[in-house]
Order: sequence, then C-alpha cells, then structure tokens
Amino acid sequence: MLTRDLLRQLQAPEGARALEAAAAALEGERDFLRATQIVARRFPDRLARAAVEQVGLRYRAAAKFPAAAAMFFEREALEQATSEPVARHRARRFAGGSIVFDLGAGIGGDSLALARIAPVTAIERDPIRIALLQANAGAAGLIDRLRPIQADLLRLPLRFPAGALAFADPGRRAQGRRLRGVQRYEPPLRVVQGWLPALAGLAVKVSPAVKREELRGLDCEIEFVSLAGELKEATLWFGALRAGARRATVLPAGASIEGEVEADVPTGPLGRFLLEPDPAVLRAGLVRTVAAQLGAHPIAPEIAFLSQDEIRPSPFVRAYRVLDVAPFRQKSLQEMLVARGAGRVTIKRRGSAVEPEALARRLRLRGEGEATVVLTRIAGRQTMLLVEPVAADPASPEAHVAGAPPVL
Repeated sequence: MLTRDLLRQLQAPEGARALEAAAAALEGERDFLRATQIVARRFPDRLARAAVEQVGLRYRAAAKFPAAAAMFFEREALEQATSEPVARHRARRFAGGSIVFDLGAGIGGDSLALARIAPVTAIERDPIRIALLQANAGAAGLIDRLRPIQADLLRLPLRFPAGALAFADPGRRAQGRRLRGVQRYEPPLRVVQGWLPALAGLAVKVSPAVKREELRGLDCEIEFVSLAGELKEATLWFGALRAGARRATVLPAGASIEGEVEADVPTGPLGRFLLEPDPAVLRAGLVRTVAAQLGAHPIAPEIAFLSQDEIRPSPFVRAYRVLDVAPFRQKSLQEMLVARGAGRVTIKRRGSAVEPEALARRLRLRGEGEATVVLTRIAGRQTMLLVEPVAADPASPEAHVAGAPPVL
C-alpha cells in the first residue's frame, strides 16, 4: 500500500532510479513478480515493490493521461480519475474565472486541467490522494497554480470569495462498492447544491448512468460526454456556468449539440445508409435533434437508429452502408454470412431481444472475412441488416452517395 513516506521516497533521487529500474524490468513481458525481484536486488524491498506497482499503474494510466510516465497514482483513485481530454474540455467553460475551487480533487485529473485556466484551490480529504495531487502538479509544472487543502468537505466551513466558480466530484464508491443514486454520493448532491448560493457557478460530475427522475426539478444543464465512441461521464452545470438544458459532447472531435427539447422528426423508411448515434447523443435524448441537423430520420418509433440515402459526415453518428436486409432468422443469417466468407461477426441491436454474444457463438463461421450485422425492428417486424462501416473521411466517395433504398 502506498504511504506518504513511500511517495516521498519515490520522488527522491533514489526513488527515481528505482522507477527507472522498474520500467526496464517490466519492458516486454510485464512480469510483475520477476520485475520486483530484479529491482529488489538494488533497492530496499518496500521501495522496489512500490516502484514496480507505480510503473504498472503508469502503464494503465497512459490511456487517460498522455504524461502518465511522470505522474504518480493509487489504484482506486486512478479508476475514478477523469481522463485528460475530458477534463480539458470541461475546464474550458471555467475560462475567465478569477478563482476556481475543485471540491473532491482526488489525484488531480480535473485540478490540473482547471489550473491551466485559473488559480485552483483543490480540496481532498484523503491524505494520500492530496499528496499524489501535489506530486502530479509538480510534474506538470503547475504547483504555483494550485493550493491543495486536505479536509473533509462535510466538516470544513466553506467560504467562497465573490465570483468564485467551483467543480465538485462527489465520491461514487465506498469500500470498493459503487454508490448508486446522486443522493448517496459522498457528499450527496443536495449538500453540493447547498454551496451554490455562495458561488457564481457550479459544475458537478455525476455518473453517465444517472436516472432522469433523480434530476427532475433541478435548474441546471446536463452534459453527457463520450470519448472515442465510449460514454465517459455527465456534468451538471449550475448558475453562470450553465449554457443550455441538454448537451451531448463528442471527443476528441470536440463537437457539441444542445437542445431544450427533442426535435420533431417523423420516422421514415430504411435508406441506403444506417446511422448509429454516439452514446452521448443517446443519453442526452438528442437523437432526433441530430436527425434534423443531418436531414435523416428514425427508422421506427422508439428505435435509436437513423437512416438516409445521402450521408453527411458528422461526429454525432457512425454511418454504415446497408448491404442486405431480411426478416431475422438465424438460419438465414448463417447462410448470408457464409456466402460472404465471414469468419468474425460484430452484432449490434436495438429493439431486439436476441443476445448478440449468444447468437455469435451459435453461428458456425469459418471464413476469413469480417461482417457487421444489425438486429432491429422495422415496421413491427424483427429485421436483420448486413452493413459495412462508411469511411469517416468527408472526401470518401461514399460520403455523398444517393440512390434507391433497399427493400424488405
């Protein structure tokens, strides 16, 4: 277990050498037991174990932090930390703030991004995490932009200067278990909201799986953010930081779409192209708003697939060219895939009770190719679509193709 003393040792010259030795020992096979034995030949056992563990965490953190090789981590805190692209996106809305408070700062994922925008007072109750935050601020050259405070937010008498902005990241885990429900967070959302009257603006990070009914009646904007096609998190924006009602942001494109209410776009027939909305768009309830922007339409009520005959490149959807359409039957699907020489299949579904993983196991495919199948409901019938991804490059010859839609 990492302690403040061990962290200080890792930051010292001997610790830096131990980290270098650990990185060299883990290169290639990443055998942690063997690496620890190798490093322990030159350094004390506790330091050797800490160095190897830290290098292992840096490998894992690389997906979140480009500068992970110079940072320090703790396992659970790393899992909860905001990835740098998401943190930088959020921090941009704090531009112009004279001082920003990070309430529940963890190891500094958001504090570091905010410190590039304005001076930050970072408050964290865990002594190890606040020490890691300081270490990471030093590694990033931002130590002069951060004022770390170790304190429990529920016991600290918070006093904010006039015009202050704050970001709150309530704990969503306790004793290794996920806390479900915004009023079970640590601190609960109602407590965090209680700070708003003393602030110019407040942002609160919540689970992207937050239930709509939990937020009913709140005077805030909710923003859902995805990164590389994966839904990452949601932020509630209050006060001066609010800029709308519902927003979906797609990273790394940096594109956002906002709407007070969902656009009124009628359903239409399946065209030559199927559009799969980004998960941030889905959670924000802006599928039809995206459809209106693209001149597309839903293929059926309550089914979050869009379609059109002439596609327009957009970061808010992934486009597929429809190759074949038929009523769903496993035997027919098997024959369709075998005829195309498929050996691997990706199965997507909306409006279908079929389990994709179980169906994929039942299909006896021995070919060399890859295929993508969509299971959905069209005109009340269970339908299967054989599709292929369309290149995202706007210069692609398929980026503006028109033609007759397939028929069932």
